[in-house]
Amino acid sequence: RALWAPAPRTENMATQAPTTPAASQVLPLELVDKCIGSRIWIIMKGDKEIVGTLRGFDDYVNMVLEDVVEYEITPEGRRVTKLDQVLLNGNNVAIMVPGGQPPYDD
Repeated sequence: RALWAPAPRTENMATQAPTTPAASQVLPLELVDKCIGSRIWIIMKGDKEIVGTLRGFDDYVNMVLEDVVEYEITPEGRRVTKLDQVLLNGNNVAIMVPGGQPPYDD
């Protein structure tokens, strides 16, 4: 179940910017919402990457993930940690890759 739901549109159609029929617009939170229940690869601002199943998120893109694998780059090499469930602070997310896996996935 999503923690976020799009707000109802209240703007007048006449005030919208013109669009071409071929162009489609996807808002970031709509794309994240489509990923609920799917695996997602998250690259953090630091030296961590996380792969897990997205279960929910909020307006700040704080996320609940299940069946998580955390990859951390350390001076000694790559450390892999498996976790059942995490609450991820969206403030530290740099890139989200829906359906993605790191190239070195074990």
